[in-house]
Amino acid sequence: MQGQLENISIDDAALVRQCQKGDSAAMHRLIVKYQDRIYNVVLKISGNRDDAAELTQETFVKVIEKVETFGYRSTFYTWLFRIAVNLTLNYCSRSNKMAMRSLDTTVSGDGEDCRRQLGSFLVDNKSSDPIKLAQRKETIEIVTQALSELDDQQRTIVVLRDIEQMAYIEIAEAMDLELGTVKSRLSRARKNLRKILEAMLK
Repeated sequence: MQGQLENISIDDAALVRQCQKGDSAAMHRLIVKYQDRIYNVVLKISGNRDDAAELTQETFVKVIEKVETFGYRSTFYTWLFRIAVNLTLNYCSRSNKMAMRSLDTTVSGDGEDCRRQLGSFLVDNKSSDPIKLAQRKETIEIVTQALSELDDQQRTIVVLRDIEQMAYIEIAEAMDLELGTVKSRLSRARKNLRKILEAMLK
């Protein structure tokens, strides 16, 4: 797995170098590679499909404009997510459109209570049983509503860590936070999310 991640990073770095030399085909490859994942993250934070599409487009416009300034101090992936997260949080701070409407990513557990809890709500997404499908839709709506009640920063950290499964250091770089701050905010966000869910499920 580690070797695969290293290969991905090396591939990205090579593509970025080509982009910095004016290779538009290399930029197109990077956009195709990451556009769906960026869109899904932005959608989960902003809660609106049209806004998510616009913010995703704006993210890649900024990437094209700023690619020459990329200094390889982090991976391209982390740098890209930082641009997307900053744009989305700035949008959220200016907008009242915070009704979350989508949470379609399946989560896998790694022993953390909150991640297991989120994962349990999102399993069995390929079932053809109408009863199970109805139950899944209801639980997704509950989790989506609970996430929407977190503040922007907490919701973003939960999305990046427990849904996108980004490493703590990647979240710290993407959100321009200290590593300890990420962990403490994530802990608070999980506690708040758990309280919200418990209140909703009473």
